[in-house]
Amino acid sequence: MTQPRLAAVVVLAAGEGKRMRSVTPKVLHRIAGRCLLEHVLAAVAPLGADRQLVVVGHGREQVIAAIDGRAPGLLPIVQDRQGGTGHAVRVALQAVEGIRPDELVVVVPGDAPLLTGATLSALVAAHVHAAAAATVLTAEVVDPFGYGRVVREASGQVRAIVEQADADPATAAVREINTGVYVFTAGPLLAALTSLTTDNAQGEEYLTDVVGTLFARRQVVAAHPLDDAAEASGVNDRVQLAAAGGVLRDRIVAAAMRAGTTVVDPCATWIDADVTLEPDTTLLPNTFLHGRTRVASGAVVGPDCTLTDTVVGAGATVSRTTATGSVIGPDATVGPYTHLRPGTRIGRGVKLGAFVETKAAEIADDAKVPHLSYVGDAVIGPRSNIGCGTIFANYDGVAKHRTVIGADVKIGSDTVLVAPVHVGDGAYTGAGSVVTEDVLPGALAVRDGRQRTIEGWVQRRRPGTAAARAAAAADPPGGELDHTGSARVAIAGVSDGGHRT
Repeated sequence: MTQPRLAAVVVLAAGEGKRMRSVTPKVLHRIAGRCLLEHVLAAVAPLGADRQLVVVGHGREQVIAAIDGRAPGLLPIVQDRQGGTGHAVRVALQAVEGIRPDELVVVVPGDAPLLTGATLSALVAAHVHAAAAATVLTAEVVDPFGYGRVVREASGQVRAIVEQADADPATAAVREINTGVYVFTAGPLLAALTSLTTDNAQGEEYLTDVVGTLFARRQVVAAHPLDDAAEASGVNDRVQLAAAGGVLRDRIVAAAMRAGTTVVDPCATWIDADVTLEPDTTLLPNTFLHGRTRVASGAVVGPDCTLTDTVVGAGATVSRTTATGSVIGPDATVGPYTHLRPGTRIGRGVKLGAFVETKAAEIADDAKVPHLSYVGDAVIGPRSNIGCGTIFANYDGVAKHRTVIGADVKIGSDTVLVAPVHVGDGAYTGAGSVVTEDVLPGALAVRDGRQRTIEGWVQRRRPGTAAARAAAAADPPGGELDHTGSARVAIAGVSDGGHRT
């Protein structure tokens, strides 16, 4: 049997969502890296419908902007007045032409982010198999309050869907509910939509009334029960938003583990829907992967990492790091307490250590920035070493400027590189230098300021302090310095040889 063509999917996304208590339209609230509407559109995409008609109303400008250009057949349909679900579907289908009576129309709510493509495909297959005019996706729940009840005939056909506000006690006791997801054959649907009325508790055109109309016209109305009722759950407030986010997290993490990723603590790991993980990656606790982050085979991320739109190369290790819009090369080591801002690109074997911040920085293979440095608007050549406390001073108060460090350069601790400046291959800078001019290859740049020692200053200016007493007790005065430049201090009970006396 040839399956009828799926002419359109109608996504109902016009509601305000008052219980969200937000200026953001309900369908634009985000979980797992996508807004609710994007999750629904991802679920319907495998159906391959000719058109995806998104009915918008409240906050229409924001919703239209969010879906603009997402797919060739995606079309926003404006519902000027909130006339109910039946009115929304009628407005959507009236806005397009060329739908034949024997073709199919799928209707889904825009606030059901847990729906899957597999479930929707099974629903369409059940509709075709039953040769139905309409097929309803249903679920059995413990507490059906608030949902439309599915009323069946003894034959199993659906006779009606009754909304909570219109249900008598017997109907209210029914536990099979309407999920708001349907497949219709277009001809019977279009005919039934013209007969809808607002004679109900809400004063709206109910799409559910189409079911009763079709049944009265002796057309087949089938039901396709869900195994897991939670899949069709809508989001109406922040509590349900968080619950749906937790379900998606569990799904995504489980799928990652089945595909070859080790997740040490699944409950403390959050992965967005568009993240890519290769086999043999490892995620340690409190790891958050957002946007289009990609992690290559053999990489270890975590603990305590937040990566957004970041690429992690094969075999890299990233710990206690925040990174956005960055590329971490193969076998690189990043962290702990490292911040990679947008535009950071580091090569193979690079080391970025504790309390290093980078921005718009290109760091070549095997270079090192081990600790306590800011690297902004910079290029660092291969195998160069940036000493502790180095600052790339990239901003002159008006514009940002770039610093270029060549290959095999040694930047001394506490160097300030005042951009724009170029340090040539193999050059050195002395500790504490402020570099304002280009450094030739192989040269040493030193800011020459001789040390001046003022003897007796502590006794004169800080008399009576612990420092003054220590200085007075020193023998000989000023302390004897060893070859490392450190004062030798006798530890009580320990001789110079390290043996107890």
